[in-house]
This record gives sequence, C-alpha cells and structure tokens, in this order.
Amino acid sequence: MANSNAKGDRRERELVNALDEAGFAVMRAPASGSATERELPDVLSGDGETFYAIEAKSSAGDPIYLTGEEVEALLFFARNFGAKPRIGVRFDREDWYFFHPADLHTTDGGNYRVKKEKALSDGTDFDEFVGNSKKVTLDEVGDDGPDQSVLDVLSAFERGDLDKEDAAAMLE
Repeated sequence: MANSNAKGDRRERELVNALDEAGFAVMRAPASGSATERELPDVLSGDGETFYAIEAKSSAGDPIYLTGEEVEALLFFARNFGAKPRIGVRFDREDWYFFHPADLHTTDGGNYRVKKEKALSDGTDFDEFVGNSKKVTLDEVGDDGPDQSVLDVLSAFERGDLDKEDAAAMLE
C-alpha cells in the first residue's frame, strides 16, 4: 500500500529543490506535522536577508484547508525563530503560490482555506517569492490615492500580524 503522505512529501521536496535552485539555503523539516510533539513548519528557507518558515500544502482538488492549530503553530515557530510565516500552496498543474496566514480566508470553525482561484489571482508566485519578479496589477498602474500594498502592510501591522521591522522592510 502506498504511503498516504507520499504526494505531499514529494511536493515538499519539489519546493525545497526549487528554493535551492533559486539560491536559498533551505531544509525540509524531517519531523513536521504529526510526526513530532513539537510543531515545526514543513520548510525553512533563507537567502541571507529574508528567512521563511513555510507550511506547504498541495491538492489535486479545490480548495486547500489548514487547521487553526497548524497556522497557530506556524506563527508561533516563525515568531520565535525570527522568520516570516508563509503558507505555500500548490494545486495540480499549477505553480507554487505563497500567502501570509493573515491573507487567508478563515472559516467559521477557525480553520483556513485557500481556493485555487484566490491562489492564482492574489497569491505571490514562486518567481516573486524568490525575488525574480514583482507582480503589478492593473489597479497599481493608476495613481488614484494611497498604494493598496502600503495600506495592506499598515493593516497587517495594526492587526499585529507583522512587527514594525517586517512592516518597514516591506515598505522599502
């Protein structure tokens, strides 16, 4: 019988290899999830300036769900480790997309959800995540008041999702 986690493990290794090829120092936590009593993210990655704790999820279907406990553990670890928490999602026949946990939909039961449509429209794609490109939307092309990305960072800071150093770095 095939290991039920084999596809998820393969996707995590795929992400680790892609981050490595992009020049990041990266490691896959060998005992993430339920394999240990300590809650660890799936992947730790950094480029010497920015460090990420990543919870990686993949799905053939739509949507992807994360438990509230998974997200809380990611936020706790990232804060204590000094890394930025990110949820990495990959749907079949699509690339990786990344989100800060605060940008995900929270269900009535306190869990988190990412739909494929949201990942494709609002997620940070792999090239942008590793610094090879920057997504520009049509809304950003016009200059009709404050930049929405600045407002989003300030809102995240107000909610306590970002500390002032992370917010300042994002606004540079």
